[in-house]
Amino acid sequence: MTDPAAALTLPEEVLLLSLNPVSGSRLCQGRFLQYAVAGAVLAELELSGHIAEERGRAVVTHPIPPGDPLLADALASLGVSAKGRRAGSPRVRAWVRRAARRQEEEWLARLIERGALRAETRRFLGFVPYHRFPAGQAERSTEVRQRFDAALHAGLPTPRERKLAALVAAAGVTSRLYPSWDQRSVRRSLRRLVHEEWTALAVYRNVREDRASQADGGG
Repeated sequence: MTDPAAALTLPEEVLLLSLNPVSGSRLCQGRFLQYAVAGAVLAELELSGHIAEERGRAVVTHPIPPGDPLLADALASLGVSAKGRRAGSPRVRAWVRRAARRQEEEWLARLIERGALRAETRRFLGFVPYHRFPAGQAERSTEVRQRFDAALHAGLPTPRERKLAALVAAAGVTSRLYPSWDQRSVRRSLRRLVHEEWTALAVYRNVREDRASQADGGG
């Protein structure tokens, strides 16, 4: 039997956890979700043994591209040419910020293509367009959330589950998934987890930078 978790990558799971399946709205600020998706790409490459973190940089440890074309493109952007030659390794925080928008767009497009999401364009005040991504016919959000809840209650026993939890916590999504007062200990434990996963920490630092900019009036 195929493991249901293996059918989805971490970027896809981050998106499905972070989008309201009914309204299609994001459960955090849009830019924060973009950072989380970019961080999830790095986490997926780390789990497959392609990269590692060294002194704040994403270092390619296995230059042979993975089979997934989106992950292969991301690996190439980390400094590996088509001939497998290494260039300078980027700083994790900077790569997450730089790649965030493109990564979210590409992984959203894949989920839409597979029917897990659908794209809706709406208009604010009747003329300013914005996009929502509710669940599609091949609805996967419920499955992902149930699996996430089960992993959380089991103590996040696998590295993959810990990385996913840290990434959505870094973007602020878990505050929306577990908002009640009696779930505050869950939120605290997930915030601590962010600092144990280098991919999630890069996401959180970009989120924190944006929040500081907004507080200073620069947003």
